[in-house]
Formats: sequence, C-alpha cells, structure tokens
Amino acid sequence: MRLDFDLSAKLVVREAMSSPVIGVNVGYSVVDAAKVMSEQRIGAIVVYDDMEKPVGIVTERDLVYRVIAMGSAPSDVKVRDVMTSPLKMVDAETSLEEAMKMMDLQRIRRLGVSYKGQLEGIITDKDLLRLMPTLIDLVRERSRIQSVDSTSGPSLVGYCSRCDQYSNNLRFIDSELICEDCRAEI
Repeated sequence: MRLDFDLSAKLVVREAMSSPVIGVNVGYSVVDAAKVMSEQRIGAIVVYDDMEKPVGIVTERDLVYRVIAMGSAPSDVKVRDVMTSPLKMVDAETSLEEAMKMMDLQRIRRLGVSYKGQLEGIITDKDLLRLMPTLIDLVRERSRIQSVDSTSGPSLVGYCSRCDQYSNNLRFIDSELICEDCRAEI
C-alpha cells in the first residue's frame, strides 16, 4: 500500500525520534544487554565499538532467534555475535515519508537518526504509528482546503502530466492532468 501525503515539508524524522540513544559496547554479553533493555524499557539497544561508533543494533527478536532458539547460553554470547549490522541510518531532516519507505523496503523496524554525522536518536515503527492521528488530521485538513480550491472541475487520481508524480488531486488544465504543485507554478 502506498501513501502519498506530501508531508516532506511538514514532518521530519527528528520530530518523531527517541533520544538519547541507549547503547552497549560490542563486548557486552547478551544478558547484560538484555538487563539494560529491561531497565530502560526498550525493545532494542544500539551496539558501539571501542571507538564509540555505532556498529549495529540488538533487538528482542535477535535475542529470541539468535540466542534462545539456538540453545546458546546467553551469558556466553556477546552482542557482537547477534547484532544486526550495520545500523541503518537516516539524517535527522529526512521526511517521515522517506523513513517509512526505507523501513518498508528494507523490512526493518528501527532506524538510527544522525545529525552532523553523529547518532542522535532512533526512530521506530511505533514512533510512526504514534503519529498516525496527526498525519490523518493533516490529510483531512489538506482535503478540506483542496475541496474549496477555486480551480474548477473534479479532482482525479493518477500521475501528473508535467512532473509524473502520483497525486490524488489532479485537475484537467488545457487537456492535461495537472497536480496541485504544478498548478501552483502555472
């Protein structure tokens, strides 16, 4: 399912991320990492190398699939052996739409958020879900505004003849289907 809300100018990743980042060193045992996750009430923990650079992430799922299900003794397993690496990252100014697409395409639930090359936060699928009421309100408001648009004719759904972008607000202008952004430029 594809959602084209054109929210890129409105909502960016830094507005939804969790910060500060909770992490452990690559040498931690999974038991110690799980204790930190439990204390902090988080479902994943970032793994840092000895130079304090983020090199991966360990999730509850990693602990279940890569430790418990394998019959390994958790106290003998290091986070470096079960982490997902590298940690997928986005810039803090990335649109929520782009972050959602990235998470969907890569089938991941968490992204590191960087600012000036430093890991500053984490954005999760739960963070995005928490924002859905706000996104729905924005879409409703945009729809209300568009419904009083002075451009005549019904709105259509499809691809703009000028910019080839998908839109749910196309109008016929000079026998071409034109999106709202392209109409604004005319």
